[in-house]
Amino acid sequence: MFLFALARRWFGSTAIEVEANARRFRESEAGQRPDAKTIWVFLTCAVALTIQNYFSLPCYSPIGTDQLSCLLWWVVVAVFCYVVMPVAVITLVFRERVRDYGLKLQGFTAGWPIYLVFVAFMVPLVWAFSAESHFRATYPFYRVTSPDEVTSELWKWELAYACQFVALEFFFRGFVLHGLKHRFGVYAVFAMTVPYCMIHFLKPMPECFASIVAGIALGFMSLKTRSVWLGAALHISVAWGMDFASLYRRGLIG
Repeated sequence: MFLFALARRWFGSTAIEVEANARRFRESEAGQRPDAKTIWVFLTCAVALTIQNYFSLPCYSPIGTDQLSCLLWWVVVAVFCYVVMPVAVITLVFRERVRDYGLKLQGFTAGWPIYLVFVAFMVPLVWAFSAESHFRATYPFYRVTSPDEVTSELWKWELAYACQFVALEFFFRGFVLHGLKHRFGVYAVFAMTVPYCMIHFLKPMPECFASIVAGIALGFMSLKTRSVWLGAALHISVAWGMDFASLYRRGLIG
């Protein structure tokens, strides 16, 4: 009951406002014509995720074949697909400001109570799931098998991993969500959640189901704050928590 009351308080007025704006657009002259912006967002999403899926493979890496180089190449491709491509569309096609797609800093801390609630909810779940063998076999992506291998290479990877989450949040909760809300209103959150869930298909099944909940929750948070920064902070907190909990469970740190 507390969570529902909190959601109503924080997201209720936002949902009403976003829906009203979308309704006005659909009823306007522009809304009656083919919506090029919506088409661009969907096609950019499809092309970016296809490139990310295929060209991030280690065989395409021009920066080396060792473990860290292959992982860093994955991050490079992610940043290109999740940031460079949508920024190009926003600036060159839409002729709009990138900051209006979730990158503004002003006012983003307004959602900090929601962030704390999510962190409090996720910490015990991360600790519990880190005991499951599939999660321990998956995380961290940078594989270490002994305490001697916990070196600066691992910390470099964790920093790059965090950058990837900022890029990911900008793409889904910034570009896709804010690029579709003028047409779909709050339903843009659910349109965005579908491809976001699909990028988790090779992850452990509980994480894939959790991505649906996270996609919706972080989507509404982005609508509320018009910023992806708190969502990125939450994503990084959970990801780092899972990595270090997994390492701790395996006796590699601590």
